[in-house]
Amino acid sequence: MADKKHERRGLGRGLSALMADVQADERNEGAVPAAADRKIPIEKLVPNPDQPRRSFADENLQELAASIREKGIIQPLIVRKNPNNTDTYQIVAGERRWRAAQAAQLHELPVVVRDFSDTEVLEIAIIENIQRADLNPVEEAMGYRQLMDRFGHTQEKLAQGLSKSRSHIANLMRLLQLPEPVLDMLRSGDLTTGHARALITTEDPLKLAKEVVAKGLSVRETERLAQAPKIKPTATKPQRAEKDADTRALEADLSANLGMKVIVDHKPGQDSGQVLIKYKTLEDLDELCRILTAMPLDESR
Repeated sequence: MADKKHERRGLGRGLSALMADVQADERNEGAVPAAADRKIPIEKLVPNPDQPRRSFADENLQELAASIREKGIIQPLIVRKNPNNTDTYQIVAGERRWRAAQAAQLHELPVVVRDFSDTEVLEIAIIENIQRADLNPVEEAMGYRQLMDRFGHTQEKLAQGLSKSRSHIANLMRLLQLPEPVLDMLRSGDLTTGHARALITTEDPLKLAKEVVAKGLSVRETERLAQAPKIKPTATKPQRAEKDADTRALEADLSANLGMKVIVDHKPGQDSGQVLIKYKTLEDLDELCRILTAMPLDESR
């Protein structure tokens, strides 16, 4: 029989259990500290080599180290036996506390030991990063995309397990439709999430984004600019009627769920139309084919 630890869990069934081990955050003073299994010498703890987060701000670590000197480690680290060296323990959640504890010159740390598979360790690392308050919108959206692509979670299950609204997750994931240079502006803080959302449905998001940054436009000004009609003096074809709010909402919802740009072309007054799905890579096309072939057929038709 296959090892049950490595089987894909039912959607969301394991997410809540994993979340229980990630809720700890030393900045959440109202939280009740989890009970530690034991204390382990700090030199016996090693970081997870597959930890998605590579950057730890030195200023923040020093602030945490000062707090640890005064109050100690409030929440224990989550660890597992190191698969590469059974004499040590690999950190599953809490690497930031471990680094700060080194700066505070602690000799041993409280831990909770769990028997996690490699897949579960990666899943927890992504969840822990999403729960951090200092992620930029692109990092957070990429975390949701990883959880959906790699572990089969749906937006609904993520919303339940992470205590986020489904609209929050969907709106952030829509940002990933923007060109990479625009996402870089969002990462650096030159654009806010509100600016970026206004750019998603424009014909040339990058051109408009540069104009927004150069002129220091507000979100409202950006929305008006994005919605302004485009003048085409040489156009010979009649202008297509603007889509109604329901159609635009449907496009946005489908785009967020698929992670690809979806265009619904429904002719007013008719029952027929077409749906256009744009993919950027062959991997996207493979994923689209997987989704479509996995959809159950309506046998009543």
